[in-house]
Amino acid sequence: MQTQRLHLLVSGRVQGVWYRDSTRDRAAWLGLAGWVRNLSDGRVELVAEGPSAQLDALRDWCRRGPRLARVTDLQERRLAATGEFKTFEVRYR
Repeated sequence: MQTQRLHLLVSGRVQGVWYRDSTRDRAAWLGLAGWVRNLSDGRVELVAEGPSAQLDALRDWCRRGPRLARVTDLQERRLAATGEFKTFEVRYR
């Protein structure tokens, strides 16, 4: 099974609504590794590595986010995985 890297920038009401913690929980449930963080411009950024199908599932979840979130845009890039992550974590900058 080949792994990939997914890089997302998520816009909308995605800060202060448990987006990061919910993303970490969903990514861990999917067996993905990487990180998620808030950006100073109000967006959320995340990098995840794992099988393509699980990355697709995370991307689809990120389009909705948790109950209080309102996602207005999602920018996606697929890259080669590096294998540098062991778990999925919330980063604080």
